[in-house]
Amino acid sequence: MKKIIRVWDLPIRVFHWLLVLCIVGSLVSANLGGYAIEWHAYFGYSVLVLLIFRIVWGFIGSTHARFSTFFPSKAGILNYLSGKSPRVLGHNPLGAVSVFALLFVLCVQVFTGLFVDDEVTFQGPLAKYIPNFLVSFFSEIHEANQVLIYTLITIHIAAILYYKKFKGEDLIKPMLSGDKEIDPSEEASYSPADLGRPSKDGFIQRTLALILLSVIAVGVGYLITSS
Repeated sequence: MKKIIRVWDLPIRVFHWLLVLCIVGSLVSANLGGYAIEWHAYFGYSVLVLLIFRIVWGFIGSTHARFSTFFPSKAGILNYLSGKSPRVLGHNPLGAVSVFALLFVLCVQVFTGLFVDDEVTFQGPLAKYIPNFLVSFFSEIHEANQVLIYTLITIHIAAILYYKKFKGEDLIKPMLSGDKEIDPSEEASYSPADLGRPSKDGFIQRTLALILLSVIAVGVGYLITSS
């Protein structure tokens, strides 16, 4: 019988799929242009809320959601590439690099988006508070950074397909159910400490996450509407 371990708590799973939805909506509305840019802004504000939540949850969330459990190191990456490190329930070192890189470029995107001004259909809520040369600078970064986002998303999808086809590991199913199934024959390849640290995903954690997300959403909403 396979051992079932809770890896991804509900807040992380909801965050992940809402982020996917908002990124897709943001990219589609940006390329449509015209009045769709208003929807682009709404999706951007939603991404901002989600990113702030993820950063906070990375310190107070469940075991495998915490940055401290998967922060990548040079030694960890080299050991993983050489096959010397044990398998992990959460993000492996390369996956961790991908996660932090994607969070960083998305933070850059939503931050610069607050100051964008295309002088036609949209002005970021904070653009009026800074000099024009900075508005132009942030607008250029916002435009160019899309390439990095496309690239990292492509790598992310390619990694999922690679692990599914060549390593027989489904990375999507645990992000849907929250659980990872470990065959008894595979337990020896994991660290005993890792197997003994399932993520807490009860009423308290979920309520805390809901309150946190609500407070962040209200705060971002106030920032936008009062500017």
